[in-house]
Amino acid sequence: MHIDTTGNHYHRASIALHWIMLALFVGVYATIELRVLFEKGTETRELMKNLHFMLGLSMFGLVWLRLAMRIKYPAPPIEPAPPASQEMLAKLAHVALYALMIGMPLAGWLLLSASGKPIPFFGLELPALIGKNKELAGQIKEVHEFVGTLGYFLIGAHAAAALFHHYIKRDNTLLRMLPGKTQ
Repeated sequence: MHIDTTGNHYHRASIALHWIMLALFVGVYATIELRVLFEKGTETRELMKNLHFMLGLSMFGLVWLRLAMRIKYPAPPIEPAPPASQEMLAKLAHVALYALMIGMPLAGWLLLSASGKPIPFFGLELPALIGKNKELAGQIKEVHEFVGTLGYFLIGAHAAAALFHHYIKRDNTLLRMLPGKTQ
């Protein structure tokens, strides 16, 4: 991998974490959507749910590293610079994405805890965050599902914005996050 020395690429670790997080998003959404192809109570359906939990918790762990990288290695400038309104919208979208990467796995962990179910994590069982509470579990589930649906739109808007900047605005927004050579 080429290491950018001109300052118009994100740090290579930030780039790697960005694409790993995308893979985790794909895995989280795919496993929860595909679980319905299998009958309730079957081993395969339970496997899909467990993978959903474990990938979500992996995202929760890695997002903190991603935030640390973002602090240590700030975003390179967009060239040519976009209007201030677009920069503000991008910042809000990034805050929303980070909230999704933190809030959704935490909500899932709370949901399993309140449901009195084990919290699987690649051969380990994580501790419950709260005690069993069926009513609270139902409320958390509703929020988790609603925000999960919003996540599709947020992720889609993020990808669409990158493509808009690349193909319409013709700036370096997308190129900054791609591994390899610079423009």
